[in-house]
Amino acid sequence: MGETVRGKQGKLRLTQGIARACQQTPHRTAIIAEGEALSWSVFADRVARLATRLCREGLRPGDRVAILAESSPHYLEAYYATLWAGGIIAPVNSRFALAEMAEMLRDCTPRLLLHDGAFAAQAHGLATSLPAPPRLLPMDHPLEDLPPMPDAGAGGDDIACLFYTGGTTGRAKGVALSHANLALNALNISSHLGLSEETVHLHCGPLFHLGAGARVFATTFFGGTHVVMPRFEARAVLETIARTGVTHVVIVPTMAVSLLGVPDFAAHDLSSLKIMSYGAAPMPGALRDALMARLPGCGLLQSYGMTETSAVVTMLPPRWHDPARGKNHTAGRALAGIDLRIADATNQPVPNGTVGEIQVRGPTVMQGYWNQPELTARTNVEGWMKTGDAGMLDEDGFLTVVDRLKDMIISGGENVYSAEVENAIHDHPGVEECAVFGIPDAVWGEAVHAVVLPKAGQSLTEAEVIAHCRARIAAYKSPKSVTIADAPLPRSGANKILKSKLRLAFQPEAHPGRT
Repeated sequence: MGETVRGKQGKLRLTQGIARACQQTPHRTAIIAEGEALSWSVFADRVARLATRLCREGLRPGDRVAILAESSPHYLEAYYATLWAGGIIAPVNSRFALAEMAEMLRDCTPRLLLHDGAFAAQAHGLATSLPAPPRLLPMDHPLEDLPPMPDAGAGGDDIACLFYTGGTTGRAKGVALSHANLALNALNISSHLGLSEETVHLHCGPLFHLGAGARVFATTFFGGTHVVMPRFEARAVLETIARTGVTHVVIVPTMAVSLLGVPDFAAHDLSSLKIMSYGAAPMPGALRDALMARLPGCGLLQSYGMTETSAVVTMLPPRWHDPARGKNHTAGRALAGIDLRIADATNQPVPNGTVGEIQVRGPTVMQGYWNQPELTARTNVEGWMKTGDAGMLDEDGFLTVVDRLKDMIISGGENVYSAEVENAIHDHPGVEECAVFGIPDAVWGEAVHAVVLPKAGQSLTEAEVIAHCRARIAAYKSPKSVTIADAPLPRSGANKILKSKLRLAFQPEAHPGRT
Protein backbone atom coordinates (compact mmCIF):
# COMPACT_ATOMS: atom_id res chain seq x y z
CA MET A 1 0.00 0.00 0.00
CA GLY A 2 2.78 2.41 0.92
CA GLU A 3 4.55 1.87 -2.39
CA THR A 4 1.32 2.48 -4.31
CA VAL A 5 0.66 5.75 -2.52
CA ARG A 6 4.24 6.93 -2.96
CA GLY A 7 4.13 6.07 -6.65
CA LYS A 8 0.97 8.08 -7.23
CA GLN A 9 2.18 11.04 -5.21
CA GLY A 10 5.53 11.06 -6.99
CA LYS A 11 4.11 11.48 -10.50
CA LEU A 12 5.07 14.57 -12.45
CA ARG A 13 1.76 16.31 -13.22
CA LEU A 14 1.17 19.24 -15.55
CA THR A 15 -1.57 20.43 -13.19
CA GLN A 16 0.88 20.68 -10.30
CA GLY A 17 1.86 24.21 -11.34
CA ILE A 18 -1.70 25.41 -10.73
CA ALA A 19 -1.77 23.90 -7.24
CA ARG A 20 1.62 25.41 -6.43
CA ALA A 21 0.61 28.87 -7.67
CA CYS A 22 -2.60 28.74 -5.62
CA GLN A 23 -0.60 27.79 -2.53
CA GLN A 24 2.14 30.39 -2.94
CA THR A 25 0.81 33.28 -5.04
CA PRO A 26 -3.01 32.92 -5.30
CA HIS A 27 -3.59 36.62 -5.97
CA ARG A 28 -0.93 37.05 -8.65
CA THR A 29 -2.18 37.34 -12.22
CA ALA A 30 -2.42 34.09 -14.12
CA ILE A 31 -3.84 35.31 -17.44
CA ILE A 32 -4.13 38.64 -19.24
CA ALA A 33 -6.22 38.79 -22.39
CA GLU A 34 -8.51 41.29 -24.09
CA GLY A 35 -8.09 43.82 -21.29
CA GLU A 36 -9.07 41.40 -18.52
CA ALA A 37 -6.98 39.60 -15.91
CA LEU A 38 -7.57 36.41 -13.91
CA SER A 39 -5.74 35.55 -10.71
CA TRP A 40 -4.36 32.08 -10.11
CA SER A 41 -7.07 31.32 -7.56
CA VAL A 42 -9.82 32.32 -9.98
CA PHE A 43 -8.21 30.42 -12.87
CA ALA A 44 -7.83 27.27 -10.74
CA ASP A 45 -11.46 27.47 -9.68
CA ARG A 46 -12.64 27.79 -13.27
CA VAL A 47 -10.44 24.86 -14.34
CA ALA A 48 -11.86 22.63 -11.58
CA ARG A 49 -15.46 23.59 -12.45
CA LEU A 50 -14.90 23.03 -16.17
CA ALA A 51 -13.41 19.62 -15.33
CA THR A 52 -16.67 18.81 -13.53
CA ARG A 53 -18.60 19.76 -16.64
CA LEU A 54 -16.42 17.57 -18.85
CA CYS A 55 -16.98 14.60 -16.56
CA ARG A 56 -20.74 15.19 -16.49
CA GLU A 57 -20.67 15.16 -20.30
CA GLY A 58 -19.19 11.67 -20.20
CA LEU A 59 -15.42 12.19 -20.08
CA ARG A 60 -13.53 9.30 -18.53
CA PRO A 61 -9.82 9.00 -17.71
CA GLY A 62 -7.86 8.57 -20.94
CA ASP A 63 -10.62 9.97 -23.17
CA ARG A 64 -9.62 12.58 -25.71
CA VAL A 65 -10.95 16.15 -25.70
CA ALA A 66 -10.58 17.94 -29.05
CA ILE A 67 -10.36 21.74 -29.06
CA LEU A 68 -11.25 23.84 -32.11
CA ALA A 69 -10.93 27.51 -31.29
CA GLU A 70 -8.89 30.67 -31.46
CA SER A 71 -6.32 31.19 -28.72
CA SER A 72 -7.94 32.69 -25.62
CA PRO A 73 -8.18 32.24 -21.83
CA HIS A 74 -10.89 29.66 -22.54
CA TYR A 75 -8.34 27.65 -24.52
CA LEU A 76 -6.01 27.55 -21.52
CA GLU A 77 -8.93 26.53 -19.29
CA ALA A 78 -9.74 23.72 -21.74
CA TYR A 79 -6.11 22.55 -21.65
CA TYR A 80 -6.01 22.28 -17.89
CA ALA A 81 -9.59 21.18 -17.25
CA THR A 82 -9.02 18.19 -19.55
CA LEU A 83 -5.84 17.27 -17.66
CA TRP A 84 -7.53 17.94 -14.29
CA ALA A 85 -10.25 15.45 -15.22
CA GLY A 86 -7.71 12.83 -16.35
CA GLY A 87 -8.33 13.29 -20.07
CA ILE A 88 -6.04 13.80 -23.06
CA ILE A 89 -5.86 17.13 -24.90
CA ALA A 90 -6.21 16.88 -28.71
CA PRO A 91 -5.99 20.39 -30.21
CA VAL A 92 -7.32 20.74 -33.76
CA ASN A 93 -5.29 22.76 -36.25
CA SER A 94 -7.82 25.44 -37.13
CA ARG A 95 -6.03 26.12 -40.42
CA PHE A 96 -6.65 22.58 -41.65
CA ALA A 97 -9.23 22.03 -44.34
CA LEU A 98 -12.39 20.34 -43.02
CA ALA A 99 -11.30 17.04 -44.58
CA GLU A 100 -7.99 17.23 -42.68
CA MET A 101 -9.77 18.05 -39.43
CA ALA A 102 -12.11 15.12 -39.95
CA GLU A 103 -9.16 12.78 -40.58
CA MET A 104 -7.54 13.87 -37.33
CA LEU A 105 -10.74 13.42 -35.34
CA ARG A 106 -11.39 9.98 -36.84
CA ASP A 107 -7.90 9.04 -35.71
CA CYS A 108 -8.11 10.24 -32.10
CA THR A 109 -11.89 9.56 -31.59
CA PRO A 110 -12.54 12.33 -29.06
CA ARG A 111 -15.29 11.95 -26.50
CA LEU A 112 -15.85 15.74 -26.54
CA LEU A 113 -15.20 18.57 -28.98
CA LEU A 114 -14.86 22.00 -27.37
CA HIS A 115 -15.29 24.97 -29.69
CA ASP A 116 -15.67 28.73 -29.62
CA GLY A 117 -18.12 30.87 -31.58
CA ALA A 118 -15.71 31.41 -34.47
CA PHE A 119 -15.64 27.67 -35.21
CA ALA A 120 -19.15 26.63 -34.18
CA ALA A 121 -20.29 25.87 -37.74
CA GLN A 122 -17.19 23.80 -38.53
CA ALA A 123 -17.54 21.90 -35.24
CA HIS A 124 -21.14 20.96 -35.97
CA GLY A 125 -20.28 19.93 -39.52
CA LEU A 126 -17.40 17.77 -38.31
CA ALA A 127 -19.45 16.08 -35.60
CA THR A 128 -22.13 15.01 -38.03
CA SER A 129 -19.57 13.57 -40.47
CA LEU A 130 -17.78 11.30 -38.01
CA PRO A 131 -18.67 7.63 -37.44
CA ALA A 132 -18.39 8.17 -33.66
CA PRO A 133 -19.55 11.79 -33.20
CA PRO A 134 -18.14 13.61 -30.15
CA ARG A 135 -20.36 15.66 -27.89
CA LEU A 136 -20.09 19.35 -28.77
CA LEU A 137 -19.47 21.86 -26.00
CA PRO A 138 -19.23 25.63 -26.51
CA MET A 139 -16.25 26.98 -24.58
CA ASP A 140 -18.01 30.04 -23.18
CA HIS A 141 -20.63 28.06 -21.26
CA PRO A 142 -21.16 29.49 -17.72
CA LEU A 143 -19.48 27.53 -14.93
CA GLU A 144 -20.81 29.21 -11.80
CA ASP A 145 -23.45 26.56 -11.05
CA LEU A 146 -20.95 23.69 -11.23
CA PRO A 147 -18.99 22.48 -8.19
CA PRO A 148 -15.20 22.29 -8.52
CA MET A 149 -13.83 18.74 -8.59
CA PRO A 150 -10.50 17.55 -7.15
CA ASP A 151 -7.59 16.87 -9.49
CA ALA A 152 -7.95 13.33 -10.87
CA GLY A 153 -4.22 12.83 -10.37
CA ALA A 154 -3.16 11.83 -13.88
CA GLY A 155 0.58 12.18 -14.34
CA GLY A 156 3.86 10.44 -15.04
CA ASP A 157 3.66 8.28 -18.17
CA ASP A 158 -0.08 8.93 -18.56
CA ILE A 159 -0.63 10.56 -21.96
CA ALA A 160 -1.47 14.24 -21.57
CA CYS A 161 -1.69 15.48 -25.16
CA LEU A 162 -1.97 14.45 -28.78
CA PHE A 163 -0.44 17.10 -31.01
CA TYR A 164 -0.88 16.32 -34.70
CA THR A 165 2.03 17.01 -37.02
CA GLY A 166 3.18 16.23 -40.51
CA GLY A 167 -0.13 16.57 -42.33
CA THR A 168 1.51 18.59 -45.10
CA THR A 169 3.57 15.57 -46.26
CA GLY A 170 1.11 12.74 -45.74
CA ARG A 171 -1.23 11.36 -43.10
CA ALA A 172 -1.19 13.56 -40.00
CA LYS A 173 0.56 11.89 -37.07
CA GLY A 174 -0.77 12.16 -33.53
CA VAL A 175 2.27 12.61 -31.29
CA ALA A 176 1.47 11.16 -27.85
CA LEU A 177 3.20 13.13 -25.10
CA SER A 178 2.97 12.27 -21.42
CA HIS A 179 2.76 14.47 -18.34
CA ALA A 180 6.37 13.53 -17.54
CA ASN A 181 7.55 14.34 -21.09
CA LEU A 182 6.14 17.86 -20.94
CA ALA A 183 6.92 18.54 -17.27
CA LEU A 184 10.58 17.58 -17.77
CA ASN A 185 10.74 19.81 -20.85
CA ALA A 186 9.42 22.68 -18.70
CA LEU A 187 12.08 22.08 -16.07
CA ASN A 188 14.82 21.74 -18.69
CA ILE A 189 14.14 24.96 -20.58
CA SER A 190 13.72 27.01 -17.39
CA SER A 191 17.47 26.96 -16.75
CA HIS A 192 18.08 29.07 -19.87
CA LEU A 193 14.85 31.05 -19.83
CA GLY A 194 14.91 32.00 -16.16
CA LEU A 195 11.22 31.22 -15.65
CA SER A 196 9.67 32.26 -12.33
CA GLU A 197 6.56 33.84 -10.87
CA GLU A 198 7.89 37.13 -12.29
CA THR A 199 7.68 35.81 -15.85
CA VAL A 200 5.12 37.44 -18.15
CA HIS A 201 4.94 35.21 -21.21
CA LEU A 202 3.25 36.31 -24.43
CA HIS A 203 1.53 33.52 -26.39
CA CYS A 204 1.03 34.89 -29.90
CA GLY A 205 1.41 31.58 -31.73
CA PRO A 206 -1.47 29.12 -32.18
CA LEU A 207 -2.23 26.99 -29.13
CA PHE A 208 -2.97 23.98 -31.34
CA HIS A 209 0.79 23.86 -31.92
CA LEU A 210 3.20 22.51 -29.32
CA GLY A 211 5.57 25.43 -29.83
CA ALA A 212 3.03 27.59 -27.99
CA GLY A 213 1.56 24.81 -25.87
CA ALA A 214 4.89 23.80 -24.32
CA ARG A 215 5.46 27.38 -23.15
CA VAL A 216 1.98 27.39 -21.59
CA PHE A 217 2.91 24.32 -19.57
CA ALA A 218 6.31 25.74 -18.61
CA THR A 219 5.00 29.16 -17.58
CA THR A 220 2.28 27.54 -15.48
CA PHE A 221 4.80 25.20 -13.87
CA PHE A 222 6.59 28.25 -12.45
CA GLY A 223 3.52 30.35 -11.67
CA GLY A 224 4.20 33.06 -14.25
CA THR A 225 1.65 35.18 -16.09
CA HIS A 226 0.17 34.23 -19.47
CA VAL A 227 -0.62 36.97 -21.98
CA VAL A 228 -2.81 35.45 -24.69
CA MET A 229 -3.45 36.86 -28.16
CA PRO A 230 -6.01 35.26 -30.53
CA ARG A 231 -3.53 35.34 -33.40
CA PHE A 232 -0.22 36.85 -34.46
CA GLU A 233 -0.41 40.40 -35.80
CA ALA A 234 2.86 42.29 -35.74
CA ARG A 235 1.72 45.72 -34.55
CA ALA A 236 -0.60 44.20 -31.95
CA VAL A 237 2.30 42.13 -30.60
CA LEU A 238 4.43 45.24 -30.10
CA GLU A 239 1.55 47.09 -28.47
CA THR A 240 0.79 44.14 -26.18
CA ILE A 241 4.40 43.83 -25.03
CA ALA A 242 4.50 47.52 -24.20
CA ARG A 243 1.11 47.52 -22.43
CA THR A 244 1.45 44.37 -20.33
CA GLY A 245 5.18 44.24 -19.55
CA VAL A 246 5.87 41.00 -21.40
CA THR A 247 9.23 39.44 -20.44
CA HIS A 248 9.28 36.37 -22.72
CA VAL A 249 7.99 35.61 -26.21
CA VAL A 250 8.47 32.86 -28.81
CA ILE A 251 8.58 33.64 -32.53
CA VAL A 252 9.48 31.96 -35.79
CA PRO A 253 11.56 33.72 -38.48
CA THR A 254 8.56 34.82 -40.55
CA MET A 255 7.18 36.57 -37.46
CA ALA A 256 10.50 38.37 -36.97
CA VAL A 257 10.31 39.71 -40.52
CA SER A 258 6.80 41.07 -39.81
CA LEU A 259 7.81 42.62 -36.49
CA LEU A 260 10.81 44.44 -37.94
CA GLY A 261 8.63 45.61 -40.81
CA VAL A 262 6.33 47.65 -38.54
CA PRO A 263 7.15 51.25 -39.58
CA ASP A 264 7.15 52.68 -36.06
CA PHE A 265 8.85 49.71 -34.40
CA ALA A 266 11.13 52.02 -32.38
CA ALA A 267 8.17 53.93 -30.96
CA HIS A 268 7.04 50.95 -28.87
CA ASP A 269 8.45 50.52 -25.37
CA LEU A 270 9.85 46.98 -25.40
CA SER A 271 12.14 47.50 -22.39
CA SER A 272 10.37 44.79 -20.34
CA LEU A 273 11.34 42.09 -22.84
CA LYS A 274 14.12 39.86 -21.49
CA ILE A 275 14.09 36.84 -23.81
CA MET A 276 12.92 36.47 -27.39
CA SER A 277 13.09 32.78 -28.33
CA TYR A 278 13.09 31.64 -31.92
CA GLY A 279 12.98 28.30 -33.64
CA ALA A 280 10.83 25.99 -35.83
CA ALA A 281 12.74 27.06 -38.97
CA PRO A 282 16.25 28.32 -39.77
CA MET A 283 16.87 31.94 -38.75
CA PRO A 284 18.89 33.73 -41.47
CA GLY A 285 21.97 35.38 -40.01
CA ALA A 286 21.03 38.79 -41.40
CA LEU A 287 17.60 38.59 -39.75
CA ARG A 288 19.10 37.45 -36.43
CA ASP A 289 21.58 40.35 -36.50
CA ALA A 290 18.81 42.83 -37.30
CA LEU A 291 16.81 41.64 -34.28
CA MET A 292 19.83 42.01 -32.01
CA ALA A 293 20.44 45.54 -33.29
CA ARG A 294 16.81 46.61 -32.80
CA LEU A 295 16.44 44.92 -29.39
CA PRO A 296 19.73 45.64 -27.60
CA GLY A 297 18.24 45.06 -24.14
CA CYS A 298 16.67 41.70 -25.00
CA GLY A 299 18.49 38.40 -25.23
CA LEU A 300 17.89 36.14 -28.22
CA LEU A 301 17.60 32.43 -27.55
CA GLN A 302 17.42 29.75 -30.22
CA SER A 303 15.64 26.45 -29.61
CA TYR A 304 15.86 23.32 -31.71
CA GLY A 305 13.45 20.46 -31.32
CA MET A 306 10.18 19.07 -32.56
CA THR A 307 6.79 17.92 -31.36
CA GLU A 308 8.16 14.40 -30.84
CA THR A 309 10.69 15.71 -28.28
CA SER A 310 8.24 17.74 -26.15
CA ALA A 311 9.61 20.03 -27.83
CA VAL A 312 13.16 21.25 -27.06
CA VAL A 313 16.39 19.31 -27.67
CA THR A 314 19.02 22.08 -27.77
CA MET A 315 19.19 25.74 -26.83
CA LEU A 316 21.59 28.54 -27.76
CA PRO A 317 21.22 31.07 -24.92
CA PRO A 318 21.87 34.81 -25.32
CA ARG A 319 25.53 34.76 -24.27
CA TRP A 320 26.36 32.44 -27.16
CA HIS A 321 24.83 34.85 -29.67
CA ASP A 322 27.94 37.00 -29.26
CA PRO A 323 29.72 36.70 -32.66
CA ALA A 324 33.08 36.74 -30.88
CA ARG A 325 32.33 33.34 -29.35
CA GLY A 326 31.95 31.76 -32.78
CA LYS A 327 28.82 29.73 -32.04
CA ASN A 328 26.00 31.99 -33.17
CA HIS A 329 25.50 29.93 -36.35
CA THR A 330 24.60 26.87 -34.28
CA ALA A 331 21.42 25.70 -32.54
CA GLY A 332 23.23 25.33 -29.22
CA ARG A 333 23.85 22.30 -27.03
CA ALA A 334 21.66 19.50 -25.73
CA LEU A 335 19.65 20.22 -22.59
CA ALA A 336 20.25 18.28 -19.38
CA GLY A 337 19.15 14.66 -19.54
CA ILE A 338 19.05 14.56 -23.33
CA ASP A 339 21.45 12.40 -25.36
CA LEU A 340 22.23 13.75 -28.81
CA ARG A 341 24.20 12.14 -31.62
CA ILE A 342 24.74 12.31 -35.37
CA ALA A 343 24.38 9.00 -37.22
CA ASP A 344 24.85 7.71 -40.74
CA ALA A 345 22.35 5.78 -42.86
CA THR A 346 23.13 2.58 -40.91
CA ASN A 347 22.47 4.31 -37.56
CA GLN A 348 26.15 4.34 -36.63
CA PRO A 349 27.60 7.47 -34.95
CA VAL A 350 29.79 9.67 -37.15
CA PRO A 351 32.75 11.87 -36.11
CA ASN A 352 32.37 15.50 -35.09
CA GLY A 353 32.14 17.80 -38.10
CA THR A 354 30.42 15.15 -40.23
CA VAL A 355 26.88 15.70 -41.49
CA GLY A 356 24.38 12.96 -40.69
CA GLU A 357 20.97 12.43 -39.16
CA ILE A 358 20.27 14.07 -35.79
CA GLN A 359 19.13 11.41 -33.32
CA VAL A 360 17.85 11.93 -29.77
CA ARG A 361 17.04 9.89 -26.69
CA GLY A 362 15.89 10.88 -23.22
CA PRO A 363 12.84 11.36 -21.00
CA THR A 364 11.27 14.05 -23.19
CA VAL A 365 10.98 11.80 -26.26
CA MET A 366 7.37 10.98 -27.13
CA GLN A 367 5.47 7.88 -26.07
CA GLY A 368 4.82 7.15 -29.74
CA TYR A 369 2.49 7.97 -32.65
CA TRP A 370 -1.18 7.42 -31.86
CA ASN A 371 -2.53 4.33 -33.65
CA GLN A 372 0.68 3.98 -35.69
CA PRO A 373 2.89 1.35 -34.03
CA GLU A 374 4.80 0.59 -37.23
CA LEU A 375 5.75 4.24 -37.74
CA THR A 376 6.70 4.48 -34.06
CA ALA A 377 8.98 1.46 -34.47
CA ARG A 378 10.61 2.97 -37.58
CA THR A 379 11.19 6.27 -35.80
CA ASN A 380 12.53 4.87 -32.53
CA VAL A 381 15.42 2.59 -33.44
CA GLU A 382 17.63 0.91 -30.82
CA GLY A 383 16.56 3.47 -28.24
CA TRP A 384 17.26 6.50 -30.43
CA MET A 385 14.62 8.69 -32.07
CA LYS A 386 15.37 9.45 -35.72
CA THR A 387 14.51 13.13 -36.27
CA GLY A 388 14.75 13.21 -40.06
CA ASP A 389 16.96 16.31 -39.72
CA ALA A 390 20.50 16.58 -41.01
CA GLY A 391 23.12 18.17 -38.79
CA MET A 392 26.58 17.98 -37.29
CA LEU A 393 28.22 18.44 -33.91
CA ASP A 394 31.41 20.37 -33.24
CA GLU A 395 34.10 19.57 -30.71
CA ASP A 396 32.22 21.49 -27.98
CA GLY A 397 28.92 19.70 -28.50
CA PHE A 398 27.22 22.56 -30.39
CA LEU A 399 24.71 21.38 -32.98
CA THR A 400 24.46 22.86 -36.47
CA VAL A 401 21.18 21.95 -38.20
CA VAL A 402 21.79 21.95 -41.93
CA ASP A 403 18.46 20.81 -43.34
CA ARG A 404 15.56 18.42 -43.23
CA LEU A 405 16.87 15.24 -44.82
CA LYS A 406 13.94 15.30 -47.22
CA ASP A 407 14.80 18.89 -48.17
CA MET A 408 18.42 18.12 -49.00
CA ILE A 409 19.00 18.62 -52.71
CA ILE A 410 21.31 16.27 -54.63
CA SER A 411 22.40 18.17 -57.72
CA GLY A 412 24.99 16.62 -60.01
CA GLY A 413 26.03 14.28 -57.21
CA GLU A 414 26.64 17.14 -54.74
CA ASN A 415 24.63 17.60 -51.53
CA VAL A 416 23.07 21.05 -51.29
CA TYR A 417 21.42 22.13 -48.04
CA SER A 418 18.53 24.48 -48.70
CA ALA A 419 19.03 26.36 -45.40
CA GLU A 420 22.52 27.45 -46.51
CA VAL A 421 21.19 28.78 -49.81
CA GLU A 422 18.30 30.55 -48.06
CA ASN A 423 20.74 32.19 -45.69
CA ALA A 424 22.72 33.55 -48.64
CA ILE A 425 19.58 34.89 -50.32
CA HIS A 426 18.46 36.58 -47.11
CA ASP A 427 21.71 38.56 -47.11
CA HIS A 428 20.25 40.58 -49.99
CA PRO A 429 18.71 43.78 -48.56
CA GLY A 430 15.75 43.60 -50.92
CA VAL A 431 14.55 40.13 -49.86
CA GLU A 432 11.52 39.77 -47.58
CA GLU A 433 11.37 35.96 -47.52
CA CYS A 434 12.41 32.97 -49.57
CA ALA A 435 12.27 29.20 -49.88
CA VAL A 436 14.74 26.91 -51.63
CA PHE A 437 14.09 23.34 -52.81
CA GLY A 438 15.05 20.91 -55.55
CA ILE A 439 13.11 20.49 -58.77
CA PRO A 440 13.44 17.70 -61.35
CA ASP A 441 16.20 18.31 -63.90
CA ALA A 442 17.18 16.10 -66.83
CA VAL A 443 20.89 16.97 -66.54
CA TRP A 444 21.51 17.44 -62.81
CA GLY A 445 18.87 15.08 -61.40
CA GLU A 446 17.72 17.94 -59.20
CA ALA A 447 18.26 21.63 -59.74
CA VAL A 448 18.32 24.22 -56.97
CA HIS A 449 15.28 26.48 -57.25
CA ALA A 450 14.41 29.53 -55.16
CA VAL A 451 11.11 31.32 -54.62
CA VAL A 452 11.79 34.88 -53.45
CA LEU A 453 9.43 37.58 -52.23
CA PRO A 454 10.92 41.09 -52.50
CA LYS A 455 10.39 43.66 -49.76
CA ALA A 456 7.59 46.16 -50.34
CA GLY A 457 8.57 48.78 -52.89
CA GLN A 458 11.61 46.80 -54.09
CA SER A 459 12.10 44.82 -57.27
CA LEU A 460 14.30 41.80 -57.90
CA THR A 461 15.18 39.75 -60.96
CA GLU A 462 16.15 36.12 -61.33
CA ALA A 463 19.60 37.11 -62.61
CA GLU A 464 20.18 39.43 -59.68
CA VAL A 465 19.34 36.76 -57.09
CA ILE A 466 21.55 34.16 -58.79
CA ALA A 467 24.50 36.58 -59.07
CA HIS A 468 24.07 37.57 -55.42
CA CYS A 469 24.28 33.91 -54.36
CA ARG A 470 27.26 33.07 -56.55
CA ALA A 471 29.23 35.84 -54.84
CA ARG A 472 28.64 34.10 -51.49
CA ILE A 473 28.36 30.35 -52.02
CA ALA A 474 29.61 27.81 -54.54
CA ALA A 475 28.09 27.87 -58.01
CA TYR A 476 26.65 24.35 -57.61
CA LYS A 477 24.79 25.49 -54.48
CA SER A 478 23.41 28.65 -56.09
CA PRO A 479 19.92 28.58 -57.62
CA LYS A 480 19.71 27.47 -61.22
CA SER A 481 16.32 29.21 -61.43
CA VAL A 482 14.32 31.71 -59.38
CA THR A 483 10.64 32.52 -59.12
CA ILE A 484 9.93 36.09 -58.00
CA ALA A 485 6.78 35.92 -55.88
CA ASP A 486 4.19 38.69 -55.73
CA ALA A 487 2.48 37.51 -52.50
CA PRO A 488 3.61 36.06 -49.16
CA LEU A 489 4.68 32.43 -49.34
CA PRO A 490 2.22 29.79 -48.04
CA ARG A 491 2.53 28.95 -44.36
CA SER A 492 1.55 26.18 -42.01
CA GLY A 493 -0.45 26.74 -38.84
CA ALA A 494 2.87 27.24 -37.03
CA ASN A 495 3.87 30.01 -39.49
CA LYS A 496 6.50 27.89 -41.22
CA ILE A 497 6.81 28.25 -44.99
CA LEU A 498 5.23 25.26 -46.74
CA LYS A 499 7.78 24.09 -49.29
CA SER A 500 5.53 21.13 -50.04
CA LYS A 501 2.95 23.47 -51.59
CA LEU A 502 5.58 25.42 -53.51
CA ARG A 503 7.03 22.21 -54.92
CA LEU A 504 3.69 21.15 -56.42
CA ALA A 505 4.04 23.55 -59.34
CA PHE A 506 7.27 21.82 -60.34
CA GLN A 507 6.19 18.19 -60.20
CA PRO A 508 6.11 16.38 -63.57
CA GLU A 509 2.37 15.79 -63.28
CA ALA A 510 1.87 19.56 -63.07
CA HIS A 511 3.58 19.87 -66.47
CA PRO A 512 2.57 16.91 -68.66
CA GLY A 513 5.26 17.73 -71.22
CA ARG A 514 8.09 17.56 -68.63
CA THR A 515 9.90 14.29 -68.02
